[in-house]
Order: sequence, then C-alpha cells, then structure tokens
Amino acid sequence: MSKPVATLDKERMYDIIRAPVITEKATMGSQYNQFTFKVPLNASKPEIKQAVEGVFNVKVTAVNTLIQKGKVKRFRGTIGKRSDVKKAIVTLAEGHSIDVGTGV
Repeated sequence: MSKPVATLDKERMYDIIRAPVITEKATMGSQYNQFTFKVPLNASKPEIKQAVEGVFNVKVTAVNTLIQKGKVKRFRGTIGKRSDVKKAIVTLAEGHSIDVGTGV
C-alpha cells in the first residue's frame, strides 16, 4: 500500500544532495554501509532515496534524517544564529558503496 513517488529530474537530484558530511562520526558509519549527506530542510525521505540512487547508481535500503538546530553564537559582541541543517543518513544494500572523496 505504498504511495507512488513522482520521478525527479537530474537537476533536482543534485539540489537534494548538497554535500557529504565528512566527520569522524559520519565516517564510522561507512563500516555499516551508511553514508551521510547534507540535504535541504524540505527534502523528504523518498526524494532523498531516489536522488542517491539516481546520482550514484546504488541501491538504498533505508534513509534516516535529522535536523540539527542552529546554535546561537557571538561575534565581536553581536549575537547571531547559525542556520538549521538537515542531514540524511543513507544505508546502502550489501555490495554497494559510494566513494565520497571524489566529486560527482
């Protein structure tokens, strides 16, 4: 009883996958076939899945998302706020891999 998903064009796929997250915690997930990407705040899980499969030619089994709230920071006495960031942790099927070190 799954809903039909509208197909994305290549331009929207590249808009959804903004950048890979290269941190110690994100690279620890690669041993479990998980890769982390920054995505727009309005991107849905089916869109993210379709974009990763279309851009990298891999099979995605799961997509987990989180929204990291922006911190309040001071710079020379002026208070500012960092932007909120949405991250997608994508789990790939066995045998598939993404090399995030190379450009797309």
